[in-house]
Amino acid sequence: MSKFLGRRARVLIADDEPEIRSVLADLLGPAYDCTTVGSAEDALSHLREGEFDLVISDIMMGGMSGLEMIPRVLELSPDTVVIMISGVQTVESAISALRAGAFDYVMKPFDLYHVEAAVSRALEHHTLRVEKRRYENYLEEMVGQRTAQLDGALHSLGDAYRTTLEALTAALETRDLETHGHSERVVNFSLRLGKEMGLDAEQLTSLEFGSLLHDIGKIGVPDAILRKPAALTDDEWVRMREHPLHGQKILRGIEFLEGASRVVAQHHEKWDGSGYPLGLKGEEIDLNARIFAIADAFDAITSDRVYRKGRSYEEAVAELEAFGGRQFDPKIVEAFRRIPRGEWDEIRRRSVEARELKAASRRHGQAAGHVLVESGASAHVN
Repeated sequence: MSKFLGRRARVLIADDEPEIRSVLADLLGPAYDCTTVGSAEDALSHLREGEFDLVISDIMMGGMSGLEMIPRVLELSPDTVVIMISGVQTVESAISALRAGAFDYVMKPFDLYHVEAAVSRALEHHTLRVEKRRYENYLEEMVGQRTAQLDGALHSLGDAYRTTLEALTAALETRDLETHGHSERVVNFSLRLGKEMGLDAEQLTSLEFGSLLHDIGKIGVPDAILRKPAALTDDEWVRMREHPLHGQKILRGIEFLEGASRVVAQHHEKWDGSGYPLGLKGEEIDLNARIFAIADAFDAITSDRVYRKGRSYEEAVAELEAFGGRQFDPKIVEAFRRIPRGEWDEIRRRSVEARELKAASRRHGQAAGHVLVESGASAHVN
């Protein structure tokens, strides 16, 4: 008794001649689980109800022909193998059967040894086909698992990058109290505007990191200038305007911040070429830097400063429009106007809440640290 993947192979025999069905069933029955039917229609009915590994069918039968049946068999059961039998001994009929999807072709009157050999080859082919599909499914599953693991690792790495960059930005803001919370707000403003401009995921990431780090170059500006309460002198303004290039140098060579470094280096360039440090003009300026410039200006206009209160949304829009084509890319100003005011208000509210939550988390962590230190000190004294 032949075993097939741990069971007897199931063979469906379709022929409108009872004698042929009987001969084939007697020949194959001892080794395989055989079912016989008298038409292609009955064969398809059985295939809908159960799985068969091999179909042996006559080409010419009353009703649907064997050739017509082949594609329907393969549609119902793609792994099933088909052998055609026929009394028409022509090359054309064999070719037609193979083109239709049959695995093999046996002529009537057939040699029983040849039938057994054809069945054996067909079932071996079936086994290889099933194993190949299972292996492909296994590979696909493994690739899916590894991809999910890699995505998770990259996500964790991205979170670590963001946490590090946010800490660096927070440290910088302790030197420039006037812009407290500015970086976090302007990141969210920039991302919303970037989405409106149709940026892809990679561009949005560069915009996010560039917005977060836009003033990183101020690390190179002396406190006497950065925190000066009075107006800066001409020489001091020269030093202050060097901070975009300082920032670019700090980020140089960090591959994942390559796009962000362009925002850092160019965020003070102006559409008409009157900006600094390079005097770039129009689309010479990085798109993300142009987007950031508008988000940055909007936040600056609407946020409170030591020397003034923040102005209204309407005043900010009026100023952006007034400077469109001079300081700002006019197309990005148009994109800004397409976004409802309510969304800008919501982004600001969420930014404030997120900052307060992070600050509370840091205070909680510091308090827990103090408790651990005190507990350790007490234990040491005892």
